[in-house]
Amino acid sequence: MRVALLGATGLVGREILRTLETRKFPVTEVLPLASSRSRGSRVPFRGVELEVLEVNADSFEGVDIAFFSAGADASRKWASEAKKKGAVVIDNSSAWRMDPDVPLVVPEVNPGVMAGHKGLIANPNCATIQVVTALKPLHDAAGLVRFSVVTFQSVSGTGKEAIEELAGNSGAFLSGSEGAASVYPHDIAFNVLPHIGGFDEDGVSEEEWKMIRESRKILGIPGLEVRCTAVRVPVFRGHSEAVTAIFERVLTPGEARELLSSAPGVRLIDEPSKGLYPTARGSQGREPVFVGRVRRDTISEKGLMMWVVSDNLLKGAALNAVQIAEALAFR
Repeated sequence: MRVALLGATGLVGREILRTLETRKFPVTEVLPLASSRSRGSRVPFRGVELEVLEVNADSFEGVDIAFFSAGADASRKWASEAKKKGAVVIDNSSAWRMDPDVPLVVPEVNPGVMAGHKGLIANPNCATIQVVTALKPLHDAAGLVRFSVVTFQSVSGTGKEAIEELAGNSGAFLSGSEGAASVYPHDIAFNVLPHIGGFDEDGVSEEEWKMIRESRKILGIPGLEVRCTAVRVPVFRGHSEAVTAIFERVLTPGEARELLSSAPGVRLIDEPSKGLYPTARGSQGREPVFVGRVRRDTISEKGLMMWVVSDNLLKGAALNAVQIAEALAFR
């Protein structure tokens, strides 16, 4: 299978290459693509260094699957060109997620919607992927009514510059000096910022709207009530979420743990008295969505609270995209 990767030099692009390799995806050729700025650089795949090519209208000739991870503007510009050449585009940007004609897919949650794709499938936002993966088995058993979530999102969700700034500014802070804030409005080192994306006139952030709208679409519940506060934290990799979910019927913590322990893509770590629960560092480089701290809601008898953690570059981006490709390749 001939595969193109637009955005090959970015964090997610490199993770897609690693994931294609580790999962032994049936690739006959990989075409790493990027803008003119990254042309000529090299990326590793299967023990060799592949030269990155500048994307153009002919880049997708003979391509079966095209992964896009270069931002919404690039996706809007090049997706139609790839589709014209016969490629199926798996897009990691926000460009097409809420388009009613584009499936928004988490393979463990709604694989059936891929059947009607028209050459373009959207990969959801990283923070959304992990929460719907955890909620899906509970929804199937008890009927999800609403959920609220506070996200604790690592800087790798922003990109390489954010990782470098956190590392540099952490060192500066510990040495008694002040680091410069260029990626975020404030220094992220030893700080917490309730600010991911722009804000609308009501003060709701772009990231919070992604969680609300994407969860409704993926779970197939248009009227689902969702509340979200999205927060950037000084963690390099791994998103964590505090989730409270309300269901149509009472679902005990024991029932929930049993459902989660056998749910696809989920790993339960839930013995908090022994210090066993998911952590961001513990999720790094690992495929599952980790769930712990499953307990009764302190207000609603039909509610549960839980802690949900995942590697945002892996299941939150690259792995989910490759799983979509696997579903297409092996159907």
